[in-house]
Order: sequence, then C-alpha cells, then structure tokens
Amino acid sequence: MEPEIVQEETIESAVVAPEAAEAVVADAAPVARATGARGGGRGALRGRSPRAGGRGNRPPRERGEFEQVTIDARRVARVMAGGRRFNFSLVVVIGDKKGRVGVGLGKAADTALAIDKATRDAKKHLFAIPRTASNSIPHQVSAKYASSTIEIIPSKGRGLVAGSAMRTVLDLAGVTDVVTKIHTRSKNKLTIARATIAALKKLRTA
Repeated sequence: MEPEIVQEETIESAVVAPEAAEAVVADAAPVARATGARGGGRGALRGRSPRAGGRGNRPPRERGEFEQVTIDARRVARVMAGGRRFNFSLVVVIGDKKGRVGVGLGKAADTALAIDKATRDAKKHLFAIPRTASNSIPHQVSAKYASSTIEIIPSKGRGLVAGSAMRTVLDLAGVTDVVTKIHTRSKNKLTIARATIAALKKLRTA
C-alpha cells in the first residue's frame, strides 16, 4: 500500500540547469586527462589518444526543424513516510523563427524524460501567427492567463523589446519590431509564456 503523503515542497533545482552540467563536465575533464596521461583510458590501451578517431570523428548532427529553449526547471520533493521522492517539472518553448511557436510542460522523475515530455507537449500546441513584411505583428494585442497580464505593441524599427519568458516566445516565433509590457508582478515564467501565446492567438491579418 502506498505510504501516506506527509508533506510536499517545491525546491528550485540547479541540477537541470545548463550551467550545472557544464560545471560537472569541467570538473571531470582534469580527471579524464590525468587518466589518459597514465595510460588508463581506453584510447591509451589502443595506442591512441581518447579523442583521436572513433566517436570523435562522427559528423555533427543536423539541426532539427525547430529550435528549443527550456525557460523554467524545478525539482519538486514529495516527502513520504519512507523518505523523499523527487520529480522534475520543465517548461519548454519550441519554434522555427518563421511564425510557428509552441509552449509545453513536462513532468517526470528524470530530467531527460521531462524534457522529452515537454517537447512533445509543445509540438502538440504548435500554431502559426500572422506577421507583417517586417516580421512585426499586424496590430496591438493583450491577454491574461492566470495571474499574468501582458501586452504586445508593434513598433517599427525598435527590434524585439521584451523580457522574461515573453522574449523567448517571441524570438522563437520570429517576431521583431515590437514593444512588450507585463502589467502584473508575477514572475511565473509558465503563466507569462502562456499569456504571450494567448495574445498571439488573437492576432488577425489586415
């Protein structure tokens, strides 16, 4: 029988952040070099350096149709009778910078699985937005989602003036020459991103 939930808390996670992954790789690099110098690596056993030939010479992967950015990552700890259980919650934005964009949410016990779920969810919610010849929007628009209220205003020659999750969504959608405003104090990136999506869905061609 499943033990009763005692407490549930949310912890901001640095584990899934790219900076943390780079730090782990940086810490492991000196150890790998030292091992190779002593002849303990697989490459040394074969009479060559670990980076020479093999997997290191594979051609780079082709870029996919959509670019992907993780805008929010949280680690949720659920305190059970037998100890803590951790889950990861990630928000992903995908877009082709040609007018299509989508936002997805994924939750799983593993970060890779959570990213995969969030990406699939974002692809399910992809939609195309109307843009002008200068990649701006046809008219001013605003929207509200949960606690976030945003506004997008076309502004010729200004470029993309936006912050928080709005900048990521508009950038991956290929929108420029707009000025944006967030009218609430909410810092929830998921609600801001979905409010931006709701505003973009209101756009109509002239």
